[in-house]
Amino acid sequence: MQWALPVGLVVAFLVFKRLGQVSSADARRLVQEGAKLVDVRSAGEFSSGHLPGAINVPLQELPAQVKKLGEKDKPVVLYCASGTRSAMAKSTLKGLGFTQVHNLGSMGRW
Repeated sequence: MQWALPVGLVVAFLVFKRLGQVSSADARRLVQEGAKLVDVRSAGEFSSGHLPGAINVPLQELPAQVKKLGEKDKPVVLYCASGTRSAMAKSTLKGLGFTQVHNLGSMGRW
């Protein structure tokens, strides 16, 4: 019984984390319709493999490279290795005035 609370918190966190993600099908549709696909992993991670058509804007460089994303009212789909950095990137872009920011989460969900 002593594990009930920690396990419950982990499950709640995972459910909450997934709520902010766009579905794979919707992400693909958005990209096909012209959304910018952005890999927020490091340059080294990007060079070792990335989704077709993606550009690399590492999370820590996002504010300085925000112009690479285009107009703030155009859709952007973000991804990373696990979904954590892309969730932080989504929050950053929303704070910078981007209105159509979608978090795919892990690139494995593509």
